[in-house]
Amino acid sequence: MSDTSPIKHPSWLTTGDFTAAEDPFVLFAAWLEQAAASEPRDPTAMTLATVDADGMPDARMVLLKGVDSRGFVFFTNMDSQKGRQLDAQPRAALVFHWKSLNKQVRVRGPVERVSEADADAYFATRPKQAQIGAWASQQSRPLESRLAFEKAIAVYAAKYALGTVPRPPYWSGYRVVPLAMEFWQDRPFRLHDRIDFRRTALDAPWSKTRLYP
Repeated sequence: MSDTSPIKHPSWLTTGDFTAAEDPFVLFAAWLEQAAASEPRDPTAMTLATVDADGMPDARMVLLKGVDSRGFVFFTNMDSQKGRQLDAQPRAALVFHWKSLNKQVRVRGPVERVSEADADAYFATRPKQAQIGAWASQQSRPLESRLAFEKAIAVYAAKYALGTVPRPPYWSGYRVVPLAMEFWQDRPFRLHDRIDFRRTALDAPWSKTRLYP
């Protein structure tokens, strides 16, 4: 997934004063780059929060697989709990927490599915065993035993032993398109820095507000 608006780090990055940032995507890119260098594992891990049909909140960890000026992308089985919830209520919240940096980012906004071409392109980059697993797993549904899952894996491993593994029709990606992004950085004595970016519509300019910790 190519970004039509390349993200470049501005001069404020060298000062370390993130509160001077004017573009939340540029700031996020800088923090993610720092996390990639300092987090021992999965700097792209994020909490994805949705709501079910009864309005009950639901949350789980997923991995960020793409970010650009359009939003934050992850992939999943669309028949999973999160997929069904997002299709019924296409809004979500994300939280990134990088303990090594003492930084956190919160994201909220509507959700859209990625294009078929983007889903195909990402699926093709996955290890073959993971591709087979996407076929074998009926994600979020009851599983009678581990052995039943292993048998399903064996069936699809044999089916796709030769050649490429096609993307399952029920497996794709979602993009969270933010209307709000909040950046939090730890400071001594809980006197933290918080910057909140908001926009009223997807094509509207961002406004920035400093928040009390």
